[in-house]
Amino acid sequence: MNKILNVLLIEDDTIEIMKLNRTISSLKLNHNIIEANNGEEALKILEQKEMLPDIILLDLNMPKINGIEFLSILKKDNLLKHIPTIVLTTSNNQKDLLECYKIGIAGYVLKPLRYEEYVSKIEILLSYWAINELTKEI
Repeated sequence: MNKILNVLLIEDDTIEIMKLNRTISSLKLNHNIIEANNGEEALKILEQKEMLPDIILLDLNMPKINGIEFLSILKKDNLLKHIPTIVLTTSNNQKDLLECYKIGIAGYVLKPLRYEEYVSKIEILLSYWAINELTKEI
């Protein structure tokens, strides 16, 4: 049986937040989505270490702290660095992709334009992490 995930979504675009929530609902998944509008807000959520997410879905292009800056901060924290972080972005910039993997992401997923493709990618992504043996700390 797949487990229910606590997913931290770091996204500044309201439409994208609504799209992910709509996708979760249409797939009848019971995952808990915690929303942060930017990296700064996400770090404040993560400071409350008693309720850490199982995975993080991270947009790269955000105000205040962008995705790459957020990743750099996250990966320096001994408790947080093990949370699988998947970049969910429209950026197909090879430099961004390589930089994110150097920092230590678990995946890099391009947001497709077609909603049906988006739903398919999110379903596959969340299905994988729901069966994966996740750890809160190492």
